[in-house]
Amino acid sequence: MALKATICKADLSVADIDRGYYADHALTIARHPSETDERMMVRVLAFALYADPQLAFGRGLSTEDEADLWQRDLTGAIERWIDVGLPDEADVRKACGRAPDVAVIAYGGRAVALWWDGVRGKLERQPRLTVREVPQDASRALAQLAARTMRLQVTIQEGHVYVADGATSVAVELRQLK
Repeated sequence: MALKATICKADLSVADIDRGYYADHALTIARHPSETDERMMVRVLAFALYADPQLAFGRGLSTEDEADLWQRDLTGAIERWIDVGLPDEADVRKACGRAPDVAVIAYGGRAVALWWDGVRGKLERQPRLTVREVPQDASRALAQLAARTMRLQVTIQEGHVYVADGATSVAVELRQLK
């Protein structure tokens, strides 16, 4: 019998001063049995970074050819494709052919540098692609905020990101790789 996803709920308040975006989002996050708290929370961070009423989570780790998050226009066309982690270079190039805006939010400490060294040559030629790294200490601190029910406030100002749950605050300094 296959294990089922764990459903987590997050009330997310986003104050993105850089974009002038202020909104509350009620998120339902299906956490795949093999997904860690760290990866789930990086997905939530990615949602906050690109927050929009049309942004939605993909169907999960077990679904190939689908983004971790994506934004579609009213016709159903993909406007933004967001992957979390260290995706395969061919999958990222394919996403760049499907969406006008593609982002990768990489995390994993030293593994990010190894991954980027291996894919940099081919991905740097993709004009639609943005790649940012979440430092390992920040992604691990975000994992500590994970719960079945969460109330999170995210403030983004001058490129600095702060995630708080009322008791704990995590500063995330994203590093631009591309």
